[in-house]
Amino acid sequence: MAPRGRILVSPMGAHLMLCQPHLTCGDKFYDPLQHCCYDDAVVPLGRTQKCGNCTFRVCFEQCCFWSLRPLESFVVKVKGQSCFLALSPDDRLCRSVG
Repeated sequence: MAPRGRILVSPMGAHLMLCQPHLTCGDKFYDPLQHCCYDDAVVPLGRTQKCGNCTFRVCFEQCCFWSLRPLESFVVKVKGQSCFLALSPDDRLCRSVG
């Protein structure tokens, strides 16, 4: 599910009201300066996950299946970049584990 933008009014102190941008992930609001929407869940910006023998930052990168016959591997690419594009200097090739 793609994040959707909203403006929330939240109390900041006894008398001050401040408008802050928030996004939604499913039916939950989150602050994009602290969290992101990953796999329909609100997660901290620093969250990592395994991608073969590599680790990737789920808010900024994605794990893509990559087949180098006869080996099957993974590639970590910048989030939003197509997994089907050729390898670029920014991509990380990761071996399968197991």
